[in-house]
Amino acid sequence: MLRRTGIIGTLIGLLTLLLWAPAAVAAPAAPAAPAASGCGVLASGGSAAAERAIAAACAQVDAGTWYTWGGGHGAQPGATYGQVDPTDPASAHDPERLGFDCSGLVRYAYAQAAGSDILNGDASQQYYTVRAAARFTADQGTAPLLPGDLLAYGTSADLHHIAIYLGAGKMVEAKQSGTHLMVSDVRLGGDYFGAVRVDTGAVTGHVFKTWGTGVWTKKSPSVGAGRVYAFPGPTTIRVECQKHAEVVTSDGYTNDAWAYLPDYKAWMTNIYIQGPAWLDGVPTCA
Repeated sequence: MLRRTGIIGTLIGLLTLLLWAPAAVAAPAAPAAPAASGCGVLASGGSAAAERAIAAACAQVDAGTWYTWGGGHGAQPGATYGQVDPTDPASAHDPERLGFDCSGLVRYAYAQAAGSDILNGDASQQYYTVRAAARFTADQGTAPLLPGDLLAYGTSADLHHIAIYLGAGKMVEAKQSGTHLMVSDVRLGGDYFGAVRVDTGAVTGHVFKTWGTGVWTKKSPSVGAGRVYAFPGPTTIRVECQKHAEVVTSDGYTNDAWAYLPDYKAWMTNIYIQGPAWLDGVPTCA
């Protein structure tokens, strides 16, 4: 009886200690590390929207999604079956593969980040977006870049590739037929053109829309000036200012007004901008 009572007392004592012992404090959770693919935000400073875009793109990398030529350009952002690229034998199976091309991936990632289809179009249309918060030239390298910035490749008239910067010299991209979406080292040589930072908020400035197809922008307000970029179709543009310059007659209209487009660093005749011959609310260029 005494022994049994002693055991019970010991148990009660242990129970008392457990009840009165301070609770262990859980250590704070560590930030989520990039997946095994290495895809994730690899530097600080990017906006919350940019980080959401990266997360959306990286989820496709981790899922093993294919590059498909023309993929991602359906009625809504998202993977689609691709097409055969007549210039690339490796694209023979793209119509059987659900995936993205480079601009299709960028479109999807930023649609997921912004909640709307803000970057619909090809690489050139995405680089020249009216939603640009900042632009960077090729000779600036990666020093000014933040995660979520878009890196473009090609020439001013033909940007053929675009990717999303992750930080630490890495980017996520849909590179070419026969491969899955991937993380790559940023390629600064060759035809690297520059980068743009996307603002997912309201578009600022004087915004208009062009009409016509194959309408060239110019280095100066003159028909004979060097070509910069041809709008493939009606395009939303931002106009900084306008001025009277060379008279242009085209498609039944005559006008001497030219608009300066800061996103293209180029000029275009007001004939192909929807609105009056002299655009309302736009100041005269100095």
